Amino acid sequence: MTKQVADLFLLALPIACIAWTVTHEEIFREPREFCVKKSKDCRNVLQRKFFYVFTCEYCFSHYVTLAFLFISGYHLLFEDWRGYLIGGFALVWIANIYMSLFGLVRVGMKREKMEADIKEVELKEVKEEIKN
Repeated sequence: MTKQVADLFLLALPIACIAWTVTHEEIFREPREFCVKKSKDCRNVLQRKFFYVFTCEYCFSHYVTLAFLFISGYHLLFEDWRGYLIGGFALVWIANIYMSLFGLVRVGMKREKMEADIKEVELKEVKEEIKN
């Protein structure tokens, strides 16, 4: 049981990383913008939902988790299909906690950078006033 729990927290890391990267990072901006447009413009509901999956980290993490369950054979509590079901939802949950924490850290880092940039501009203005 201890190994299963440790594996849960370890396997959730790459799931969170992949889901976050695809749904938030600059490297996938163009495909994501295409998917956002298609998720709004397609007439067919299934097509809209298909494209939406690539814009939502929570939704996308389910599919990444399915891939990781297939690759790793991870299961939780039970050795049969129930273990895969429970393990899959547990992985999604932990991965989304990781992504939420990462999002909070990033917002804090962006805020600190913005505050530093504002102070730098203010300092430059003060130096200009002193020169004049």
